[in-house]
Amino acid sequence: MGILIVKNLTHSFVDKVLYKNAEFELFKGERIGIVGQNGTGKTTLLRSLVNEITPDTGDIRWQKNVKIGYLDQHAEIDHTLTIFEYLKTAFDDLYQVESELNKIYESMSENFSDKTAQKASDYQSLLANRGFYEIESMVLKVADGLGITAIGAETLLENLSGGQRAKVILGKLLLESPDVLLLDEPTNFLDKEHVDWLTDYLKNFNGAFLVISHNFDFLDKITNCILDIEFKTITKYNGNFAKFLEIKGLRRESYIREFQAQQKEIKKHEDYIARNRVRASTAKQAQSRIKTLEKMEVLAPPQMPPKPNFKLISLPIANQKALKVFGLEIGYDKVLLPKITFEVKSGEKIVITGFNGVGKSTLLKTLIGKIPAIEGTFKFADYAQIGYFEQNLAWQNPNANPLEIISEKFPKWSQQDVRKSLARCGIMAKNVLQKIATLSGGEQSKVKLCILANSKSNFLILDEPTNHLDADSKKILRQQLLKWGGNLILVSHESGFYDGLADKIINLKE
Repeated sequence: MGILIVKNLTHSFVDKVLYKNAEFELFKGERIGIVGQNGTGKTTLLRSLVNEITPDTGDIRWQKNVKIGYLDQHAEIDHTLTIFEYLKTAFDDLYQVESELNKIYESMSENFSDKTAQKASDYQSLLANRGFYEIESMVLKVADGLGITAIGAETLLENLSGGQRAKVILGKLLLESPDVLLLDEPTNFLDKEHVDWLTDYLKNFNGAFLVISHNFDFLDKITNCILDIEFKTITKYNGNFAKFLEIKGLRRESYIREFQAQQKEIKKHEDYIARNRVRASTAKQAQSRIKTLEKMEVLAPPQMPPKPNFKLISLPIANQKALKVFGLEIGYDKVLLPKITFEVKSGEKIVITGFNGVGKSTLLKTLIGKIPAIEGTFKFADYAQIGYFEQNLAWQNPNANPLEIISEKFPKWSQQDVRKSLARCGIMAKNVLQKIATLSGGEQSKVKLCILANSKSNFLILDEPTNHLDADSKKILRQQLLKWGGNLILVSHESGFYDGLADKIINLKE
């Protein structure tokens, strides 16, 4: 019997069906990757499994007493704690046992008995077997592996950026050692070194897990099963991501053939019914065919989501330095890095790397004037027109829909122009009127890229633009950046995305 059994799962949002009567099982030792185009319901599935949202119909059954660890990057946490204090809360149950043990020791001087001695011995064994006396070394090991140590163990949680916060929450989750891990894009805020550490950790993890990720190299290394959400159903494939791609191609062709054959059969029945239902001599046969159609399980049409076209058109640039940065100190309450000095030549493309929390996003926000510099100077060329992509999916009005957002940004456009532009960027018509905050991370990123693609600029400053994008969208964005004739500063943790794109790489860690 599986650790998790899902049957007849149906979930829709407004008039959009994500999956219908889907089912799958999770067995002991399975490492499952969840994949699918942006907006197919991957995050919705995980949230359904932990009862955060309720599907339309379906039966979700977990094995009794199974301990589930869900990576909720927006979880409520006590911001008055330091990072180290928060990570240690993963062992609150053991600290409670230690407290009880100390009470027993205190009482034994006055009230000694074999019973209390045995209880103390049991507690002592429990703490030893659960590694209580190695807690600090375990915390440091995970903190080092995820790059949390570099932020500072005594840093208060309230002072963390969104990416740093996500890493700390992931660290605590791993320290809790659940039976099943549910991880939604765990590599989004990790640089390559820490993705490698997480890869090794999950390879050696004793339990089972389900992981959503658009980092397919990461998935390929850690999975032995894939759940693919497509055609309004969830299909389970055995094997890693590379094996899945091979089998899926064959199954998709087979599905399309089945769909086409079924459509021919349906049309044949419908034509017969239309011709014969009013004829007395053939009405009975026509009624029989109506019943046949009613019983038929109609296959969902194999509609492929539209491939986006983030066509980036650069304004002219001049033959002079595009940006000069000299002795720049960045940060909020304190300086994050030593003084930074660099130049960007005309037409040059630069990638900025470094571990999460080192100050990459802070540097970009300083350059666009969102936060003030602490010290030093920077100057863009007079011709520079900046286009900025912020990695955080924060909206001024989260209840606005894509149509309203783009219309407000480009007030001279007709509604038809707005719809066409959103469609070019891969936003399906049925999502155009949906609240932006309810769209998937990938769909929200496409709306932001739609704004960027239609804004006049010649100097792009992009902060992790691929975090939520599916494979097709990443590929198309990369192609556009290769063609881009203006300047570019790109922050990215995906070397596979920027390899061959950058004229120069600046590693802030160094």
